[in-house]
Amino acid sequence: MSIADELYRATCLDILENGIWDTDREVRPRWDDGSPAHTIKKFGVVNRYDLREEFPIMTLRRTAFKSCIDELLWIWQKKSNNVNDLASHVWDSWTDETGSIGKAYGYQLGIKYHFPEGDFDQVDRVLYDLKHNPASRRILTSLYNFADLSEMHLYPCAYSMTFNVSGNTLNAILNQRSQDMLAANNWNVCQYAVLLHMMAKVSGLEAGELVHVIADCHIYDRHVPLVEKLLKNESYPAPKFTMDDITDFYAFTPESFHLENYRYSEFREKFPVAV
Repeated sequence: MSIADELYRATCLDILENGIWDTDREVRPRWDDGSPAHTIKKFGVVNRYDLREEFPIMTLRRTAFKSCIDELLWIWQKKSNNVNDLASHVWDSWTDETGSIGKAYGYQLGIKYHFPEGDFDQVDRVLYDLKHNPASRRILTSLYNFADLSEMHLYPCAYSMTFNVSGNTLNAILNQRSQDMLAANNWNVCQYAVLLHMMAKVSGLEAGELVHVIADCHIYDRHVPLVEKLLKNESYPAPKFTMDDITDFYAFTPESFHLENYRYSEFREKFPVAV
């Protein structure tokens, strides 16, 4: 069984067995038919993935590896907020007629700020500090810009990354305010594991631990039977992860990353996404 599967099973079982329902409250998310999308949740979930041991992709079902990387690069490389720059349709529910998601995600990473060393956006500042100030405890990004929240079509869920160099190892903490365990959990884990590998590679470091901190970790009411079914699937060993020998952060493409012998259980059930 892969470590990602072990942590996913443990988290979901904890939510189902010990979680708190919000059915006694008004909630913002809705299903397509207009019904409120209630959840059962746990607060303050922390999962740790050591990327030196294995790549944290689920095998209980297939995670669309190339698509999740494409979205990651859309945000962190292209710094885009328009779905016309994105190959998948995961953001279609939050776009306007131009394809924009407002001043969210990639837009925030592309804003330039003035520093003594020059003008940097958040991504380039991280890349600069990893090479020139690796002992710094200030290497982080944040998408939660209060000044722009009213112009975001969706507040950022995975909203900050904190990078920390220990010896020759790059570790990171991903902070997430909200996590839909069925629709998005392993998608996000794979994305930010890849990002950590990218940042380490171009900085001459080794990728170490990804710590995933989730404030509101939940399963939607209509997803509960699907999650229960998913947890019964067979698990396989994690595949081998490799990446091309690239030293320019902006030269990576979805085809730069490879999984060898990725085996997974079939899970063809369609499920609704609350918006």
